[in-house]
Amino acid sequence: MTEPTNHSTRRHSAPVVDGPGKAASRAMLRAVGFNDDDFRKPQVGIASTWSMVTPCNSHIGELAELARDGADAAGGKGVVFNTITISDGIANGTEGMKYSLVSREVIADSIETVAGCEGFDGLVAIGGCDKNMPGCVMGLARLDRPSVFVYGGTIMPGKGHTDIVSVFEAMGAHSRGDIDLIELKNIEETAIPGPGSCGGMYTANTMASAIEALGMSLPGSSAQNAISQEKRDDCKAAGEAVLALLAQDIKPSDIMTREAFENAVTVVIALGGSTNAVLHLIGMARTIGVELTLADFTEIGKRVPVLADLRPSGHYMMSELVAIGGIQPLMKILLDAGLLNGNCLTVTGKTLAENLADVEPYPMDQQIIAPLGNPIKAESHLRILFGNLAPEGAVAKITGKEGTRFSGSARVFGSEEEAQARINDGTVVAGDVVVIRYEGPKGGPGMREMLTPTSAIMGRGLGNDVALITDGRFSGGSHGFVVGHVSPEAFDGGPLALVEDGDPITIDAEADTIDVHISDDEMMRRRAAWQQPTPRYTRGVLAKYARLVSSASTGAVTDQE
Repeated sequence: MTEPTNHSTRRHSAPVVDGPGKAASRAMLRAVGFNDDDFRKPQVGIASTWSMVTPCNSHIGELAELARDGADAAGGKGVVFNTITISDGIANGTEGMKYSLVSREVIADSIETVAGCEGFDGLVAIGGCDKNMPGCVMGLARLDRPSVFVYGGTIMPGKGHTDIVSVFEAMGAHSRGDIDLIELKNIEETAIPGPGSCGGMYTANTMASAIEALGMSLPGSSAQNAISQEKRDDCKAAGEAVLALLAQDIKPSDIMTREAFENAVTVVIALGGSTNAVLHLIGMARTIGVELTLADFTEIGKRVPVLADLRPSGHYMMSELVAIGGIQPLMKILLDAGLLNGNCLTVTGKTLAENLADVEPYPMDQQIIAPLGNPIKAESHLRILFGNLAPEGAVAKITGKEGTRFSGSARVFGSEEEAQARINDGTVVAGDVVVIRYEGPKGGPGMREMLTPTSAIMGRGLGNDVALITDGRFSGGSHGFVVGHVSPEAFDGGPLALVEDGDPITIDAEADTIDVHISDDEMMRRRAAWQQPTPRYTRGVLAKYARLVSSASTGAVTDQE
């Protein structure tokens, strides 16, 4: 019989399994493999996002078992449990995509729920797709118990250096008549060769890199191929690391500090990462109680250049960055230049500077990471825009290849589907600013990604001639002159709701402004006539989300006042 204990590494599991009064609890756990010795060990919950829903997560079941083995070998008792995942790549362009951002909150809720109920002392969370990574970290942050996040790893390139965005853009090329059905099917069949997250610096690889820079993953975790011995070793090491964190009582709140979030933003910018990082990092910061705002991205962006020539706006894929050393040498470059705070604590129990001390530089002949003295872009590609269309801010990804200023006439749509149809049939033409509204966190609900319309624009050869603005989001795979997260959103009566076809709009990524050129009197007239649309959902998870969710400008979280 296990006697009560106050051991500091078992502060959560001891009340669940210690003493005669917990015999029923122990009886249940014996049925799933516990023995007498196991009840004296710290319990480590292994949150697995395994699912055959998507290749991003199809291999994570095995990785979770390896993390459990690592926890067991270090003197703990690993317990694997599952949370959900969805697939953006599958759902994009459909009504189902409204569940994507919602899933981030469900994942955080479920990890908090299971660990809080079962009394796990520490946690490993393994994620492999856009929303389940920030969702995992937000769940770990809420619990604030010694924890490590593991990235499931990147996919390998498809035939001809293709990936999922190649398929979306091929769809646009087919609609324009540039490729036939046989060519489209060939790309479809070969672009996704196996397990792993989307291969460019899209949202998955962006968030994995951000979380490593934040200090919540072991060094190297963000830049490993999904199917590799390195990733297997990473998982086992993560299980072991939790026991060391328990011994030192190092929790997420000790790691996820203001300075650590600044490091994460810095690395995202240097890598040319996804606009979704803005939404997710703000959401993660609010969850742990750190103040991070849109303005911080602007301030950090003034001193941090874009160095990585990675897709979608660049050439290379994450697997090719893995082959030359991953993001650790990049972080060493940034640290040596004074752009990272080396004193931040990490899940190794060491500081960031200590982790990077012995990192070897990139090979001399590599072409993926530009030198600091000759960057791809001198300032951040993530532009935070304000103006009479976005009083609370909007987020653009402007690499410079698409120019830094766009003026055109509004072509307004009330949904993604409506816009997609008009792009495909040729209604959208050069000089248009495509406005897709009522797709925000509340209005969608769920703030869908506009990968399908942006890919159609690129596929139809309009990437340099059409801009797109929305209160929805963009996939990390989107590129072109695109502005999302427009706040306040149209459903809340934001100015985007008042735009009409033909209104002149200017987007200026140097002045960081976004404005519609109509008079204040005309804006007031339209506002007086505007009525809030009927909610699209009145029951179920989407309705619940719409009632709870905050503005995109504050991270679109659901657990804040």
